[in-house]
Amino acid sequence: MSTILERMPAFALSAAAALALGSCVASTPLPTSLPPTSLPPTSLPPTSLPRGDDPVSLDPAEFTTDIDNPYWPMEPGTRWTYLELDPDGGELTVEVTVTTETKTIANGIEARVVRDTVRRDGELVEDTFDWYAQDAAGAIWYLGEDTAEFEGGEVVSRGGSFEAGVDGALPGIAVPARPRPGMSYRQEYYAGEAEDNGKILSVDELVEVPYGRFDGALLTRDTNALEPDVAELKLYAPGVGPVLTLDISGGSGREELVGVTTVPDGTATGPLGSPE
Repeated sequence: MSTILERMPAFALSAAAALALGSCVASTPLPTSLPPTSLPPTSLPPTSLPRGDDPVSLDPAEFTTDIDNPYWPMEPGTRWTYLELDPDGGELTVEVTVTTETKTIANGIEARVVRDTVRRDGELVEDTFDWYAQDAAGAIWYLGEDTAEFEGGEVVSRGGSFEAGVDGALPGIAVPARPRPGMSYRQEYYAGEAEDNGKILSVDELVEVPYGRFDGALLTRDTNALEPDVAELKLYAPGVGPVLTLDISGGSGREELVGVTTVPDGTATGPLGSPE
């Protein structure tokens, strides 16, 4: 039986990353569809990154809502559209929009508000406001989310919502400042609700999705301490952001970038908790 990676000719892993995953895919390098991007050096010693429930002391003065990390630049008004194939074979449309809005988090940091909506056959099934900020070194921190799940137009769950500094919730890393293979870090921590972690596998991947083909991509392996059997691979294209997410837990889940557009006013329209 072929693995999920072997079934995807558009996705190439470097030998080191492939061996780490127990699979190897060969492919001729393809040119990137973007002009060269200036990336931070990856030969520097790894920055100390939080793990598990490690406490952190963050100075709000060292953070900005102007997020320009090359692996996920968040220019207000940018919208990424993804097609997601869930494990049951259904199709979902995911839109991630960087708004012009900011929010002061309980730990004192001002964060950029990014809205993430999920629709099935045009019906809203999930609506989330995520909060991000970038530190002086260039790392993107994830500071919490306000999320709602819907069924039949009604909110059925707000599970997973948290805010750094409230009820023991801690901030995590979305993208390190200078990613290098072997780096491990927490992405979010709210005991019993949100305990995601990431690990850098490679910074030299080739990936192709409907939106384009890119080299020099960042590859991470994301896990959830609350669901030990769940794992995903995620690829970030330089100058673009996340382009492909793959379920490697035995399922066939796949989320791929199909378009990047600009929203005229960059606002987060529609109140969270009610369908637009």
